[in-house]
Amino acid sequence: MHKKIDKPFLVSIILLLVAGFFIFSSASLGLLATSESKFTAVAFNQIFFGLGLGTIACIATACIPFKYWKKYSLLIFGFTAFLAALVFVPHIGWSHGGAARWIGIFGFNFQPSELLKIGYVFYLAAVLSKYKARIKEFKYGLMPFVIITGIVGALILTEPDNDTFFMTALAGFGMYFVAGARMKHLAMLFLVAVIGFGCIIMIRPYVLSRIMTFINPSQNALTSGYQIQQSLIAIGTGGLFGKGFGQSSQKFNFLPEPIGDSIFAVAGEEFGMLGCILIICLFLFLALRGLKIASKMNDDFGRLVAVGIIILITAGSFLNIAAMLAIIPLTGTPLIFISQGGTAMFIALAEVGIILSLSRKQKQI
Repeated sequence: MHKKIDKPFLVSIILLLVAGFFIFSSASLGLLATSESKFTAVAFNQIFFGLGLGTIACIATACIPFKYWKKYSLLIFGFTAFLAALVFVPHIGWSHGGAARWIGIFGFNFQPSELLKIGYVFYLAAVLSKYKARIKEFKYGLMPFVIITGIVGALILTEPDNDTFFMTALAGFGMYFVAGARMKHLAMLFLVAVIGFGCIIMIRPYVLSRIMTFINPSQNALTSGYQIQQSLIAIGTGGLFGKGFGQSSQKFNFLPEPIGDSIFAVAGEEFGMLGCILIICLFLFLALRGLKIASKMNDDFGRLVAVGIIILITAGSFLNIAAMLAIIPLTGTPLIFISQGGTAMFIALAEVGIILSLSRKQKQI
């Protein structure tokens, strides 16, 4: 007999959404102080498209049997890759800050790479589960992984969006590992990743600038090191218990992107170290619970999809937190369920629905 949806996993999502709503509401006051019209547009996108339609998407995907995702995985991957390619089409693709990452349809702008990530997870899971018995062979394991990941890389890195590709490839690497890949092949992929990262540093100077700023943030405190300096000030002034809801001063005049990349710093200033620990624990519980669901799956495809989605949702958030704490260089990845980004929240909630659907198929242990 199949279980109902995993309630602890669902509760962790609800708690993150509630916390995210309050943190985003407070952080967005800084935007309201500078531009009321922009605040209205951002709030509408976050609440209506992200939270509202995202909840509907979550319910819908939770009701779809996962066998259909496997059956149509190639079609889904092809369609999402096609959408990702549209960012380069004039009058459809939309550029900002030198990056072509958005397309506009019916008055809405969204990032198709967010859809491509889940299309990639579906198709890679279908291929790896199909060839599970021969996954250690180059022809049926490493080669398909490289080809599928290479297609995604060609689309996303050209935008350019290094952070999104890194998270997508990390999810794929985790899935390939869980599928039973040879350690030799995994080592080869790691070496290729290191070489590729070195090439990106050489051809994209801003990546090297981020690394140098991480090494010595005080050297350019008013330019490239400004964001991390202000983030650390915000989190530090929050102390143990924080200044209180809505009381952040950094979000008004100092923190760049207080509703985006820097929103964790706003949370740290207002809710203190205890609030930060709570957020980290919620994401950690979400990750562990999701991986537990994956480990109890009877179906190989479902197990791999669960692993891929959990990495997509949680790894980026952990990287965002680590960057705001100056543990790693700035990445630009959002804090899922909390940061601005209607498309990211919509897709994340749809992915949550898929995990909830898969949780019904857990083995009784």
